Amino acid sequence: MKLVIAIVQDADVNPLVDELTEKKFGLTKLSTTGGFLKSGNTTLLIGVEDEKLDELLSIIEKNCKQREITTSLLTVTMPGDAFIPYPLEVKVGGATVFVLEVNQFVRI
Repeated sequence: MKLVIAIVQDADVNPLVDELTEKKFGLTKLSTTGGFLKSGNTTLLIGVEDEKLDELLSIIEKNCKQREITTSLLTVTMPGDAFIPYPLEVKVGGATVFVLEVNQFVRI
């Protein structure tokens, strides 16, 4: 058995959770915040049997697409001057997935 930890951007999570639920994958959904853009994301904890891992990973890949957004990075030109927003193109979306081996699983 594996524990899959999937960190997904909020924009991608609803269709992903809908499909996982439809395909009978049990999951726990946690609201989290990314450190770089400080924007909302969701962390899913999913217990899965080894033989269903590939199916799970393909569902995640299908529902979590990477895209580019423009955000502003604040810069200072001189000490005492105002902050000047600097546009920055960054890639967001997709998913960060960790797959961990589970030694014991108990449902109480």
